[in-house]
Amino acid sequence: MYIDTHCHLNFPELYKNRKAVVERAIAAGVEKIITIGTDIESSVKSVEIADEFPEVFAAVGIHPTDLLHVGNNWQKELLKLLQHPKVVALGEIGLDYYWETTKPDDQKHFFSEQIEIAKSVCLPIIIHNRRADEDIKSILIEHNYFNGVLHCYSSDDHFAREMIELGLHLSFTGNVTYVSKKLQQVLQTIPLERIMLETDAPFITPVPNKGKTNESAYIPFIAQKIADIKEESIETVAKTTTQTAMQFFHLIS
Repeated sequence: MYIDTHCHLNFPELYKNRKAVVERAIAAGVEKIITIGTDIESSVKSVEIADEFPEVFAAVGIHPTDLLHVGNNWQKELLKLLQHPKVVALGEIGLDYYWETTKPDDQKHFFSEQIEIAKSVCLPIIIHNRRADEDIKSILIEHNYFNGVLHCYSSDDHFAREMIELGLHLSFTGNVTYVSKKLQQVLQTIPLERIMLETDAPFITPVPNKGKTNESAYIPFIAQKIADIKEESIETVAKTTTQTAMQFFHLIS
């Protein structure tokens, strides 16, 4: 059994065929999917999809590059969504210094405010980090909240160790199947128990399907690559990452 801890079933590429996407995932052994919001509209859609499929859960939040789409009442709207029983996390939130669509100071403000919202409802956070390692670290320390996962991890092994020591988890996408000595070093460094699997579908399709639209059914390719790098069996990777995700997102009592 696998869990895809980060997928965008609410995005057009997957939404139009969501029933088939979920069915293919189940056939591939992916028994649970968490679909992720990036603004209020997509977060609402995530919750609607979670209601539609027993295998799907939702995360809701404001992505750092989507701040321009947010209205004045976003905090109240987000808090309302967080009360839904199938919402298991606040995300994705964080910082993105690659795209210049929003100002860093605005990103930091939204990130900080959403961390405090997550603390108030005792939910984990799903963190987007692109070229913002030090600011991510300093804001987490400032708010003393480490109940989070760095999704689509792409930083180095030094930062990975720092995050693990703070208590965070890391999740990995199809990028682990590309030629990346940096990610290989990260995976060799950190314990399997702190790793989760994700597709970030419809993006970052793993080899051997690179070039196609990504979907949750491709999780086993990611698991196999991690197993190869860590010299573990794929059964061990599947069992361990699933247990971690179940506990982290409180998918079990």
